[in-house]
Amino acid sequence: MRQISPLWIVLALWGAGLGAAAQFGKIAVIYDLIAASYPQAGPTGLGLLVSIVGFTGLVFGTTAGILVQGYGYRRVLVAALALGAVLSGVQALDLPLAVMLALRAVEGVSHLAIVVAAPVLIAQVTPVARQGLAMTLWSSFFAVTFALLALVGRPLAEAFGPGALMAAHGTYMAGFAALLAVLLPADPPSQRVALSFTAVLRQHGHIYASATLAAPAMGFFCYTITYVAVLTLLPPLAGGALQPVLATAMPLVSIAVSLTLGVWLLGRMTAVRAVMAGFAAACAAALILLSFWGHPYGVITGSLIMAGALGLVQGASFAAIPQLNAGGAARAQAAGAVAQLGNLGTTTGTPILSALILSQGSAGLALFVLGFSLLGIVLHLWQAGRRKVA
Repeated sequence: MRQISPLWIVLALWGAGLGAAAQFGKIAVIYDLIAASYPQAGPTGLGLLVSIVGFTGLVFGTTAGILVQGYGYRRVLVAALALGAVLSGVQALDLPLAVMLALRAVEGVSHLAIVVAAPVLIAQVTPVARQGLAMTLWSSFFAVTFALLALVGRPLAEAFGPGALMAAHGTYMAGFAALLAVLLPADPPSQRVALSFTAVLRQHGHIYASATLAAPAMGFFCYTITYVAVLTLLPPLAGGALQPVLATAMPLVSIAVSLTLGVWLLGRMTAVRAVMAGFAAACAAALILLSFWGHPYGVITGSLIMAGALGLVQGASFAAIPQLNAGGAARAQAAGAVAQLGNLGTTTGTPILSALILSQGSAGLALFVLGFSLLGIVLHLWQAGRRKVA
């Protein structure tokens, strides 16, 4: 049998990641259309339709790392994609809000399994010299998906209704389930994983006490709590003609910097150092915004530097998983922690920043970014010191 190039496997796994990101994005990009379908939902119900997918990762992120490693990466990933396909197919129907919310909650299981299994498989099949590039490519899956959904998914939903987008997503997930079932090598026999509440608490303690398992997740938390909130609230705060410019340019700059400068840096320094460099640049960007808010060119400059800096953190945080953890089990646990703290950041960042902006205006935004960026640097320096002691 002809050996399959790691490049094609990595691209297929990245494609699965795009499908996982679309589990959030397929609702987010048609938020107003969904609101028309569920007029009784109100802001809380509609917000839950988007965010409830992440609740599973918030609660069970590290547990998923244990289960995925025990039952087999290929087996879990293909099953998760198949489950996602079925759920999207059902969501294409005209469903009551309560049923839709229940299906979205179950979809969180599919999402979590994909985002834990896929990066571990990418690290396994990629040569060490190319791991920085491969993990940076993986890290772009959310930003790329939202851009594609805005270009293709929303027009589809506008023309044929939200159900058409759900059906298209289901077809996409089914296609990648079949593709990866063929491309990925078979797993070894699965191991029964018995998890009690005590065992889960013990595993959490083990992961977050480890300077190698927890470091990528801690940096990723400081990234997600900042990036998602800033991308959501900075463009409207800038307002006027700057709003559409920043809303379009910031995610594109983040992706471009991550895949160019980020990959270049990862070839010349460790992933942890690249994360800290990104946070340091984000601090500089926050000071620019603090100093030049109200001046259009100052706002644009600070905003785009911030987006690029956080793009560095994004890619390097995933690259740190295989750099700091040699075995598949450890990488799965680290990826689970990244999923857990990443969901914590995306869930809490926007409300916190919104409250700061209400009380402090633009200064609140700059201080929010400055504070969490400095925290990211301090956490990595602390963990690096612990690794040297150990």
